[in-house]
Amino acid sequence: MSFALTEFAAGFLDVTKWSDWQDWWDAQRTTIGQHGSRIVIIILLLVGLELLFRHVLRRMFVRTVSRAARVRMEDATLVQRRADTLAATLQWAFGIFLLFLGAGLVLAELGLNVSALIAGVGVVGIALGLGAQTLVKDVINGMFILLEDQYGVGDLVTVGGATGTVIEINPRRTVLRDGDGNVHSIPNSSIAVAVNRTPSLSRIHVVLQVSLADSDHATEVANAVGRELAASHGADILTVPSVVDHLAVGEDQVHLEIVGDVRQRSRWLVEAELRRQLIQRFDAEHLTVAAVPAE
Repeated sequence: MSFALTEFAAGFLDVTKWSDWQDWWDAQRTTIGQHGSRIVIIILLLVGLELLFRHVLRRMFVRTVSRAARVRMEDATLVQRRADTLAATLQWAFGIFLLFLGAGLVLAELGLNVSALIAGVGVVGIALGLGAQTLVKDVINGMFILLEDQYGVGDLVTVGGATGTVIEINPRRTVLRDGDGNVHSIPNSSIAVAVNRTPSLSRIHVVLQVSLADSDHATEVANAVGRELAASHGADILTVPSVVDHLAVGEDQVHLEIVGDVRQRSRWLVEAELRRQLIQRFDAEHLTVAAVPAE
């Protein structure tokens, strides 16, 4: 390599002469013969590190996320998806690191002075770092979101002032689609508080307004409807919906708060069915009732 560069610099290589090209190729073969085995060893070591990192990383994150999922009673498929997302992200970052490390080691082995190159890259890196502080914050915060499993694709969340279903999450941003179909792209550095509205354990919450005189009868009817709903949807309901609070409003009105825990996948279906049955039963019992919008 050094012979070829000297030849070109000094102008001794005549591109029209086959003998000069043969001398240049002989120099290259000598260089490759001297350093080729070391270069191959370097490449094999880097590939081995990448494979080891991939294997250990995947096992570690699957185990960590599985522990968190058991507490939250999440499905195994969802656990695997989130673990794969995080593992793929860190694996990509580690692969970039190994690529630069391997390039430096190979160039050094070929006799090139990489110190000046590293110094130049360092100066450029400092300049880029100063101009991309927000990007760095995005990536760091995004990594913690993934590592802590705060939310994942398919969850209904409130982050950065927007509420919607997560359709994409990566170390730089979180993308939501709200109820109107609008897509919100939120930098992870702007997420200070994340509210996950769809963990595996979800809570249905219905508030009814009845007259004070009918409050006791209405409570009995609501509790009976909750027990019947639990009997017909036993696989989806974790705790029987029942009246947990009476709140007086005005002189002759009472708010009945009905709460029950259900599985995440069935929350909206169960809550809609509960409202339907409550309306039918209250109408059959000749009770005047008004639904109170959820806050």
